[in-house]
Amino acid sequence: MTEKIRILAVDDSKSTLEVLKRNLESRGYEVLTCLRVDEALPLLDEYRIDIVITDFRMPQATGLDLIRHVRENHRDVEIMMITGYPSISGAVEAIKDGAGEYLPKPFTSEELLNAMDRIMERVNRRRAVKVVEVPDETYGIAGNSSGMQLVFRRIGKAAATSANVLISGDSGTGKELVARAVHYHSDRRAAPFVPVNCAAIPDSLVESELFGHVKGAFTGAKEARAGFFEIANGGSIFLDEIGDASPNMQAKLLRVLQSKEFCKVGSSVVHTVDTRILAATHKNLKRLVEDGSFREDLYYRLNVVDIPVPSLAERGDDILTLVSNFLVKFSKAMQRPTPCMTDEALQALRNYSWPGNVRELENLIHRLVVIVDHDPIEVNDLPPNMRFCLPVEGRVDRSLEDVEREHIKNVLAMTNNNKTRAAEILGINRKTLREKLKRMELEL
Repeated sequence: MTEKIRILAVDDSKSTLEVLKRNLESRGYEVLTCLRVDEALPLLDEYRIDIVITDFRMPQATGLDLIRHVRENHRDVEIMMITGYPSISGAVEAIKDGAGEYLPKPFTSEELLNAMDRIMERVNRRRAVKVVEVPDETYGIAGNSSGMQLVFRRIGKAAATSANVLISGDSGTGKELVARAVHYHSDRRAAPFVPVNCAAIPDSLVESELFGHVKGAFTGAKEARAGFFEIANGGSIFLDEIGDASPNMQAKLLRVLQSKEFCKVGSSVVHTVDTRILAATHKNLKRLVEDGSFREDLYYRLNVVDIPVPSLAERGDDILTLVSNFLVKFSKAMQRPTPCMTDEALQALRNYSWPGNVRELENLIHRLVVIVDHDPIEVNDLPPNMRFCLPVEGRVDRSLEDVEREHIKNVLAMTNNNKTRAAEILGINRKTLREKLKRMELEL
């Protein structure tokens, strides 16, 4: 169960503390209050504090002093500065020292809660990226998204039987991890798991690779050799990229799936085999069947249990959990402390579309751990195409006008409503942007 967010409010005005406490507790937050900075310091050490809200000017130590203390000693804590003496220089100094939000007094309940919503986005990202032990029921695969929960349920069902399994998903999504999870949680776990890349076997060697050959079966066959099916007898064979299998390979696979028998090349001796098939593809096999490039009878033999693996872009905050796991993994391998990432860097990774999926993310984190020599890792350390990405909208049932409206609103939000900067990013002049905004307001 998720722990309640705990806020520490520090202000020398009792009425301000009462307003903060009333509004924030109505939202379900736990609020601790104190009137001076020196009262706040022991509370920071004693309690797990998620957010500090501090006044700017207070007797003795100031809000800026508290911000610097929090940043140096409790860097996971988010900070909001509030003040009755708003100034540009004060805001700049507060943000420079680590305040994530700057709220001038007097503020409305709506302004306070909107600022809290923005801070909570950062708090939730930090919580998601914390290192967690992967429980047994997730089969050693990190993920809490709905798509991955379906994968875990299907793994459990498949592992309880000896039925053939078809795993589908884009390249880099972790299809082999799913196949291994099925095998190593099944009754066949003590027998071999044999991976085979169907796209890498030349057509002339298909029969020899799959079923083996006897000595002298062909030129160069100086000794007998077992094939993949014989090696995997009693266990599982993982046919990766089954959609790239040649017609010849498809025919050979269908025969052994139907009869559970094969002959080695150069021999007429029939061997019986008990091998489970775990196949994977990034292609749409159903469409290949319709096109006539994949055998329908083989498709139905393979697709007894189907496990669709979602792309990384569809997995939400799983991205942050994977970032954490990879940071730990590669830091341990290099025997160095595990670095953190700034909120801006995490948000950029969360918004990126990840065409290379988990494999691309793993490669990126490995590279960052190797080349970045400061902590935390910042957004400027990311590749240029990842630094300023807007959230990917998955829906395709919207009009072009709706997409344009949403995109303009996102760019304005990212630039803090700086219309000149927004126009530059959008590739239009300020006058055109102003006209578009006017039209959007009329329609809305």
